[in-house]
Amino acid sequence: MLLLAIALLIQPATEPPVDWDKEFGVEEKVRDPATGELPVDPYVQSNSHAGAAPFAGSTMAAAFGGQDGIRRIANRTVELSEADPRIAAIFQAHDMVRLKRTLFEQFCYILNAGCDYSGRDMAAAHKDLGIRVRDMNALVENLQIAMRDDNIAFAAQNRFLAKLAPMSRDVITR
Repeated sequence: MLLLAIALLIQPATEPPVDWDKEFGVEEKVRDPATGELPVDPYVQSNSHAGAAPFAGSTMAAAFGGQDGIRRIANRTVELSEADPRIAAIFQAHDMVRLKRTLFEQFCYILNAGCDYSGRDMAAAHKDLGIRVRDMNALVENLQIAMRDDNIAFAAQNRFLAKLAPMSRDVITR
């Protein structure tokens, strides 16, 4: 026992723990204090990146409750998708604050409710996510639930979904 105690005393002091993030050059991203969003690499912003031309007139925007209603639907769609075991993993490592904002902007622009879209184009935004047809179907189901929960007329839902559907070719990558 005495030998063990002596061995421990003569043993060199342990080295401080290794900061593996620093060791491998991993930088922690800091959220913007004003928006709460994580920084992204610069890109050209354009309404054409929204993936569809806006509806003419104000009928569709009114059917969705204007910007407040559109924001509720966009946020609810993201929340349902984050909780959906079929697609939750796709959302885990992403900035949900930014996603909610850009999805709102996209819906608002397409519904002609007076917004500009500041997000990336659909192909760039979904690159390397490995989205499958079944993932897209789950997302659309969640959007339908959000619209139904907000009492959007079925005909308006279908018109909106028809406008969004062609984007799937830029989003589905496998």
